[in-house]
This record gives sequence, C-alpha cells and structure tokens, in this order.
Amino acid sequence: MKIATTTGDFSGYFDSEIDCVYELYNAGFRYIDLSLYNLKRLNEVYTDENWLNEVKKLKITAEKLGVKFVQAHCPANSKDIPIEKCEGYEDFLKGTLRSIEICGELGIKNTVYHAGLKRGISKSEWQKANAEFIKLLIPTLERCNVNLLVENSTAKNTYDLYYTNSGSELREFIDLIGHKNVGACWDTGHANCEGSQYDDIVALGDKLYAIHYNDNHGACDEHIAPYFGTLNHDEVLTALKDINYNGYFTLECSSMLISNKGWPHKRREFKKDERLAVPPLFLQQEFEKVLYKTAKYLLETYELFEE
Repeated sequence: MKIATTTGDFSGYFDSEIDCVYELYNAGFRYIDLSLYNLKRLNEVYTDENWLNEVKKLKITAEKLGVKFVQAHCPANSKDIPIEKCEGYEDFLKGTLRSIEICGELGIKNTVYHAGLKRGISKSEWQKANAEFIKLLIPTLERCNVNLLVENSTAKNTYDLYYTNSGSELREFIDLIGHKNVGACWDTGHANCEGSQYDDIVALGDKLYAIHYNDNHGACDEHIAPYFGTLNHDEVLTALKDINYNGYFTLECSSMLISNKGWPHKRREFKKDERLAVPPLFLQQEFEKVLYKTAKYLLETYELFEE
C-alpha cells in the first residue's frame, strides 16, 4: 500500500491547499488526500468563474513536486441536509457536485462522503432519503469518472441518527444503491469507538475502495496518530490483508495537536495572555514527519508498504 494523508493536517495554518501540499511533501508524503470538507471555503475559492484556474494551480504544484492527488473528501453536511431540503440544501448540493468536478480535473478516483442525518426516522427511511440524494450525484460521478465513498460513522458522533456504523450496514446501503461508482470508505477511528472491526472490514470486502486511518481512545472520535490511542493495528492490518485491499493507506490524523479552537476537544481560554493557545507550525511539521514514519512502520511490518 502507498501512504497518503490529508491536506487538512495543515488547514489550521494555511488558507491555501497549495501551501498544505508543500508541507506534506516536506514531511515525506507523495500521495495526497485533498480535503474539500469546508463547504464555505469550497464555495468561496472554487467559484463558478474561478474553479478551473484554482484546480490548474493545484495540478501545476503537484507536477512540480512529483506528488499525486489520490483521494478527496466531499463537503460536510449539516443539520438535516441532505435528507430534507432545508436551508443550505442547494449550497450543499452545488458544493458536492463542484467537489466531484474538482476530483475529475485532478484525476482523483475516490472522494469520501458523509451521508445525511435526521433524528426519529427508521433505517429504511434513512436509506431511501440518502439514496435519493446520492442518485442526484451519479451523472456527475459518471462524467468525471469518480467514485463516491460512503463513510462509516459512530454513535459517539451521530447518536441514533446514522445507520452505517457497522461494515454490514454500510455494505447493505451501498448494495441498495447498486451503482459501480458508489463504494465504501472505512474510518478506523470511528470504528474504534464502536468496538472491534475485523468482521466489519471483511463484510465490506470488494466494496472497500479507501480508508481513513486514525486512532483514538475509544470514547471519542479524536483523529490522532497511530499509537496515540487504543486502536488495535494488528486487527485492522490483518483484515485489510485478508480482503486483498488494494487502495491507499490514507491517514486522517489532523487533531494530533490541539488548538484553542480544536475539535473534538477545546483548550480552556485565558484571555489575559494567549501566546501558547495555538500549537506552532514547526511542531506540526515535526509531528507530520513522525506520522509518515509511523505509517511506514505499520505497513512494513505486514509487508504491505509500497513507495
């Protein structure tokens, strides 16, 4: 497997994805996951008039450095979007379609998607509503040659609002849609909050097109580096090997260092002096290098590492 990580690792330090790509390159990464998670930023930067120019800049940067964009993340939905056409629905639909078009221009095959949430509906109602929205995306997915990957979640994040927290549920939903451009992304941190995950990964089998590899302590979705939490790495690597997973080993460990506005934890405020409220860039740069070395060690141990 080839190691990738997200531009989101440096999104708290830079406004430009290009700056983030340079930082990832300097840390040793040659395969990049483009985070288009922030819908507000996506709609501001990749406007109708300007988006192709912005994508061209990213392409030029990747070619210059010899890195490759291999994965992406769709914008995050909020409230009851997209299950209901409430306020913000049209912006979310437009942003999601634009993110797919960006992937198409950059040659990114897989983009990860969070399904919608709504309290008080049944599993079948949830499946129907989310499937209807995803079907709106399929013509653009086909035109751009991009796969939409539905991601597992955890009750620690979504309570009783989400129905794809297990591998079997996620597979059931993907099979219900039944389209070659719709697959699964497995988030190891979300799964660690739910319990063991070997059987879940095996249940996904050939529908597993990508992963988000991150750690936590089991009680909260923290998105920290491997060995910083309680994730059983042997379990996950064995499962990936047993299903002959051939995607990228994509890290999503963007909360290793906590700022005063961090997620899921926040630093207590002290208004009198805030010089140490935000971790400095040089520390993130050093942690990023350790992140790459850690991922390489995990894969080499299981004879799965590829340059």
